[in-house]
Amino acid sequence: MSALSVLYLVLSLPVAFILHDAEEVAVQHRWMLTHRESLASRFPKLRPMIERLSRLGTTAFAIAATEELVVLVVATCYVLVDGIFSTQIWSVLFLAFSLHLLVHFGQAILFRGYVPGIVTSLLLLPYSAYGVWSIWLTTSAVEFLLLALCGMVFVAVNLRFAHWLGMKICR
Repeated sequence: MSALSVLYLVLSLPVAFILHDAEEVAVQHRWMLTHRESLASRFPKLRPMIERLSRLGTTAFAIAATEELVVLVVATCYVLVDGIFSTQIWSVLFLAFSLHLLVHFGQAILFRGYVPGIVTSLLLLPYSAYGVWSIWLTTSAVEFLLLALCGMVFVAVNLRFAHWLGMKICR
C-alpha cells in the first residue's frame, strides 16, 4: 500500500468510524424508543430485532461501538507494521464499513426519514467511495467480491457479539 493510501485511507478509517458511531451512540436509543411501535407495525418480521435494539441502551451501544473501534485500530496498526495479509484484512473492514454506510441510506429510504447514522453516512460517502474504488483498482474482481463477502459475514457476526458484549457489561 502506498504512503498516500495509508495516510488518506488507512489512518482515517478509525476517525471516520468514531464520527459515524458518535452520531449513532448519541441518538440510537432514544430514536428506537420513539419509533419502536411504528417500525414494528410497518416491518412485523423485524419485530424481534427491533425489540432487541430497543433494549440496547446508550451505554451498551457505546460499549459495542468501542469493541468495533478496537478491531479497526488493531487492523490499522497491523497495516502500519506491514503484517501478513494486513491489506486484505483492512480492506475487508473498510468494505464492511462502507456497506454499513449504505445500509443507513436504505434504512432512511424505507423509514422515509431520519435514521441514526444517516448524516455522517452522507458526509462520509465520498471517503467511502474513494476507498472502495482504490480497493477495486488493486484487486481482481473475484478477490474484491470475496473481500466484500468476508466483510458482510464479519459485520454480521461481530455486530451480534458487540451488542451482546454491551448488554452483558451493562447488566
